[in-house]
Amino acid sequence: MPSRPSIGPDAEAELPEYAGHYRLEERLGAGGMGVVHLARSSAGLPLAVKVVHAEFAKDPEFRGRFRQEVAAARRVSGAFTASVVDADPDADRPWMATLYIPGPTLADHVKRNGPLTPAQLRHVTAGLAEALRDIHRVGVVHRDLKPSNVLLAEDSPKVIDFGISRPKDSELRTETGKLIGTPPFMAPEQFRRPREVGPAADVFALGSVLVHAATGRGPFDSDSPYLVAYQVVHDEPDVTGVPEELAPLVLRCLAKEPEDRPTPDELMTEMRAMSARYDTQSFAAQSFAQYGREAFIPAQRRPSEASEPQEVREPWGASEVSGPSAARESSGAPEVSGSLAARESGASEVSGSLAASESSASPRRLRTRIGAAVAGALALGGALALTLTSLPPSDDDLGSRTEQAGAHASFRAWSRQLGSGAAPVCSYGKDALSCTAPGVLAASLDPRNGKVLWLRKASGTVTNDGSAAGSAPAPVLSGGLLQVVAPDGARLLALDPATGETRWSMGVSAYEGQVQPVGDTVLLAAPDGTLTAIDAGTGEQRWRHRLPMTRPVLSYAGGDLAYVTTPAADGVNTQVSAVDPATGAVRWQHRSPGTATPVGVTDDTVWCTQRAADGATVALVGHRLADGAVARRVPLALPLPQATATVHDGKAYLLAAGGGLVAQDLVSGKQLWRSETSVSRGSAPGVDERGRVYVTAPDGRLLAMAPGNGKPLGQTRSRPGDRSDRVVAELATPVVAGERVYGSAPDGTVFGADGARPENW
Repeated sequence: MPSRPSIGPDAEAELPEYAGHYRLEERLGAGGMGVVHLARSSAGLPLAVKVVHAEFAKDPEFRGRFRQEVAAARRVSGAFTASVVDADPDADRPWMATLYIPGPTLADHVKRNGPLTPAQLRHVTAGLAEALRDIHRVGVVHRDLKPSNVLLAEDSPKVIDFGISRPKDSELRTETGKLIGTPPFMAPEQFRRPREVGPAADVFALGSVLVHAATGRGPFDSDSPYLVAYQVVHDEPDVTGVPEELAPLVLRCLAKEPEDRPTPDELMTEMRAMSARYDTQSFAAQSFAQYGREAFIPAQRRPSEASEPQEVREPWGASEVSGPSAARESSGAPEVSGSLAARESGASEVSGSLAASESSASPRRLRTRIGAAVAGALALGGALALTLTSLPPSDDDLGSRTEQAGAHASFRAWSRQLGSGAAPVCSYGKDALSCTAPGVLAASLDPRNGKVLWLRKASGTVTNDGSAAGSAPAPVLSGGLLQVVAPDGARLLALDPATGETRWSMGVSAYEGQVQPVGDTVLLAAPDGTLTAIDAGTGEQRWRHRLPMTRPVLSYAGGDLAYVTTPAADGVNTQVSAVDPATGAVRWQHRSPGTATPVGVTDDTVWCTQRAADGATVALVGHRLADGAVARRVPLALPLPQATATVHDGKAYLLAAGGGLVAQDLVSGKQLWRSETSVSRGSAPGVDERGRVYVTAPDGRLLAMAPGNGKPLGQTRSRPGDRSDRVVAELATPVVAGERVYGSAPDGTVFGADGARPENW
């Protein structure tokens, strides 16, 4: 992203090294209120982290506005907007982390390459209309829609920067006489009645943005902001150069009176009709087919490189990569040509909801709506949340609805409050659920009814960051004992699964979280490449040796082997090493293309996801278990940004940002089906013995999809946590045991659901 001028002292020099637990790697840009940095989550997810300037951190009014920005951005996490990953408006230096989206802003693209082509303009119009629908649907008015706040991502335009947006129920109000916005893109009422600005003001701004995109100038151009304001209020807009088919629609958007402007739904209807006349394919499909996928995947450009104008006009994204702006929230996938209600959100209040733009419709309506969603346009995403034994922060007030789900005689649904402030994470073994939660070191629950068999409280200070149990791994049964990592990551404790008593413990802080139980062994990987094996039953060291690598990442994907991965610095490939946990012997080492993460084992093959430089998952790569040679590469039909993945019964299931769920046959290499879940960012899928697929949303909902086509079968209601200014950073995978599914929610509950009767959820 092109750097913006900063104010006061050197903004870069004042920045901390960390925002929360995210290490700030690289500056992406700066604005008047803060600086945006590139960072990564613990799973490798690229993030854009906005950290406010120190001088504003001391201003209570600014903190209130920043808190409002976080709340607004969280509400509108839809397919054409962005997803907040984490935030702390109460920190010494308030910050907000969003998914990082490669792509230039509309302003940068027009400046470099000139106006959009008519087809591109139609694609952008449809995407922005749907973005405004999602924004307004949850009660937010953006109030600063302009070309620099429209990001041209690989799959669709994204609306970013909610720094001056205002929820309708906000306690903050514009001061009398104070104008907030960017004059060339403000509506007349923003100058005349700033305290009464409503959704129609965003539609007026959309008209101005489209004129700029089509001509390179605005409908009310002047060097003086005062003259611009006069023209906006009194003069007719200049739409010369806007394509003939779009000019009438743009003029309607630029009507002086709010009631004369079309609604986003009306705009979407007209754009679909226009698509039928001018385009042979849907908007989203055309964006890939006409312009070519390569045109949407630009090469990474570091902020230090010079921004030279391009002499050749290219489709957006071909010339540069830009990170999110000072309030850039990432988004999910586009639904340009789908049903108008394909992603019905229906959320009227969020009070702690972590994904307010995700659907809160009834299961029956959700099935109808999602069934109409377009599948071919959605690209899902990259970093994989791969905790095979962990449990998703899913929700369902099953405790109060047992008579419905309990109609299945074999199992009555239950719900149990285990902690507070974050979702617990759990694993299943020896007919028990073993969980950890904020304030709870470990607990054992009866999976039949949720009864707490024993509970060990965590000692010391517990930090609730809104993520699943503070991002602690689930307890894992290994060597006959429960292997539990303390909340601070300093100790590994082996507990008796029957009583919770400690059998042995050891310090593991030097391993920086690289602790992986495999069979009856616990593997530890140090940053210098030293691997250590501990007998899970006794705590005694079995072997220790050093591999020629630094910062290895341990993983277990099933079978008898553990895997150590070390991506190359340029991201071209990843060295994958298969290690025998019993002896420490390295069975094989092989290079896997892109950034590789082992996700599952089928027969004689271990499968890795292949992520491209932009973080999108583009293929699944199978390595032979015998020697590590690449046996097969299964490319995906479309890149899947920010995807989570699970392998089950010869198939891979991938869930991307935006809610697209894909089933890929690893034998034939074909995509079996694609479904839209409405989840802006979800957990890795869980799959039961009948092939039903389960995912959890950040607000605690558990969704079930049919095995043959991915169509929605049912969903639980949302159960967000109490902290509305916190969001879930990482989601745990649903725990599946037969036809029972176990989930957890951000309000601290663990619950059991009948997977055979999801329609009763």
